[in-house]
Amino acid sequence: MKEKFNFSLLRYVCDPLTQEFVNIGVVLFSPAHNFIRASFTNRYGRISKMFGRIDGASFRATTGYIERKVSEINDKMERGQLFHEHEASLQSILAEVVPPDDSSIRFSYGGVGITENPSLALDGLFERYVARYENPSENVRREDNDIWRIFQEPLKAKPVYSQFVSKTISAPNYEYQFDRSWKNGIWHVYEPVSFDLADERSISEKAVRWLGRSISLSKSSEPFKLFLLLGEPADPRLGGAFQKAKNVLAEIPGKREFIPEKDAEQFAEQVEGEFQQHLLEVQD
Repeated sequence: MKEKFNFSLLRYVCDPLTQEFVNIGVVLFSPAHNFIRASFTNRYGRISKMFGRIDGASFRATTGYIERKVSEINDKMERGQLFHEHEASLQSILAEVVPPDDSSIRFSYGGVGITENPSLALDGLFERYVARYENPSENVRREDNDIWRIFQEPLKAKPVYSQFVSKTISAPNYEYQFDRSWKNGIWHVYEPVSFDLADERSISEKAVRWLGRSISLSKSSEPFKLFLLLGEPADPRLGGAFQKAKNVLAEIPGKREFIPEKDAEQFAEQVEGEFQQHLLEVQD
């Protein structure tokens, strides 16, 4: 049966004066279902990007404590050891968990609704108010697959295109699946990487992630050559950030090559030439 619920949002408030905040969790209370539960994120990267560095260990400890306290209240409700509907509101319950004050982490009124499955409703609210905003660094103008389509178009007309397969490169502590690869003595693995992102920090962080990933993969016992197919920012103001990103990628160890999207046609000719040479060598 559908019953009424209330929910509150847990927020990280950076500045009490400006009231700038980031939602970091949701608590849903449905007295008729004897249900009060919380869903919080323990990721603080978005907060750091918006407001500067925070104490990550303290942040995780605080959200973990709040989640445990709400869970304890729910357990008491289910055992009938706690209030009835007329005895408490969500605000009064949460005031005992996090007293309302000017601290950085605080609860805010969310709203009301009806549901027959409060757990499912909580998941939906968490996705709506928290999870969907968790990765702003991937706020892209073009996705990686958009860059691949630029390279794919001239390749589709080449016989080598039918030879592309998925290949997982495994290292002692990491592995990565490349969706477009073929073997020419060693594996040639192709990966589109869009740097058509929202800002300089996003571009820098994506380059650093690829550097770290490639360093780990370089420890693989299976030789391979990495081809990164690069999409550049559409915003000319981010050209400097893109150049710095390429400088970071230049630190990738092992066999690697970086192909700008403007060279997609030439790249297709290059790969096809290598493929035809490979066929000749196999026939010999």
